[in-house]
Amino acid sequence: MDQTAFEALSKKIHEKRAVVGIFGLGYVGLPLILRFVDAGFRAIGFDIDANKVKALSSGKSYIEHIPESAIVDCVARGVEFTTDYSEVEQCDAAIVCVPTPLNKFRDPDLSYVTSTLDSIRPYLRKGQLISLESTTYPGTTNEEVVSRCESAGLKVGEDVFVVYSPEREDPGNASYSTQTIPKLLGGVTALCSEVGESLYSMVIDQVVVVSSPTVAEMAKLLENIQRAVNIGLANEMKLVADSMGIDIFEVVEAAATKPFGFSAYYPGPGLGGHCIPVDPYYLTWKAKEFGVNTRFIELSGEINRAMPMFVLAKAEGGLNRQGVAVSKSRVLVLGIAYKPNVDDVRESPAVEIMELLTERGAEVAYSDPHVPVFPKMRAHQFELVSEDMTAGNIASFDAVILATDHDAFDYELIAAHATLIVDTRGRFREPDVKIIKA
Repeated sequence: MDQTAFEALSKKIHEKRAVVGIFGLGYVGLPLILRFVDAGFRAIGFDIDANKVKALSSGKSYIEHIPESAIVDCVARGVEFTTDYSEVEQCDAAIVCVPTPLNKFRDPDLSYVTSTLDSIRPYLRKGQLISLESTTYPGTTNEEVVSRCESAGLKVGEDVFVVYSPEREDPGNASYSTQTIPKLLGGVTALCSEVGESLYSMVIDQVVVVSSPTVAEMAKLLENIQRAVNIGLANEMKLVADSMGIDIFEVVEAAATKPFGFSAYYPGPGLGGHCIPVDPYYLTWKAKEFGVNTRFIELSGEINRAMPMFVLAKAEGGLNRQGVAVSKSRVLVLGIAYKPNVDDVRESPAVEIMELLTERGAEVAYSDPHVPVFPKMRAHQFELVSEDMTAGNIASFDAVILATDHDAFDYELIAAHATLIVDTRGRFREPDVKIIKA
């Protein structure tokens, strides 16, 4: 077997002469390119969004937890940001970090992955590593990446090297960074794994190599499905506790005092983020191909997807008791990011709650210190800016719905001046007739 390509690429990586291309410059790709640059590699960032490329090229950051100083430093070190995918010819490693959303039927939408692969296929050459990081169903790497390499006349494991290494970013988590989160990796062949491990170990503290891309793909799904299922259980327990007049947050905190055998998961207004609401459906879709029905996973999905409607019903009930029809109400949604203390609104249940209220005629506004202007989204759009959290402004709304409990909110101010509070996060614990648990 000809190992020339393997040896040459391994040498380039070891000497940090390898050029790394990152495809997709969002919450995964941007931290990754910064990490490679910080480790001393030359890098090229690719994205189809010309505005994003322009902003990065001028040293601007569009992600709150990534400071502009890091982007400025990145540019100063010679990093190029581009929409020209032909430049993949310069790259020794091509790392794909593009979105994998669901379509309107809740089936996997691999269009971002396949279009990226199709765009770079004409420029693939011998001696390159191709790594897919996007979360997807088991088999994607072999079905989509390997097939395109072979159609370009390149032998995987000899001419080019293909791995799957799922992203594990957690925006806003101060305890872990791109460098310190262990990295899973599965190569198509043993040499693929070796090259992939060689590259990632230059920038990540711990690389965990598994036997194949499909194992890594399934492991990534399991990580997120476990969380989705447990949150689904917490949300179902919330419904039961609510019917009995029991505070579910007090229940969870009480159970969490057990030092073994229990992990605390908290209910909320639904699931948000780029992984937890989406990834389970990648497995349920693929499982059908093998005649397997994933009933447990799908049930938790049904429960979690029903939470925005539960919040809406609670808000409607509270407004009715005040003699205010939803269609005549003004409602302020507090926090539209999908979790506390970040600016990421992807799949946020708060946005769905805003849409449900709007459909019923309510005048909806929001306040979020991390999202000053409502961003452009694939499926949702509001022409709104974040409301100021003043006593007078809070009091001017018929109801406020706490959807995401950012630390920056002044909860004493909200409690003192809000007419009605619909609390989906258990932040307001003192008994009060104007506070509704949801």
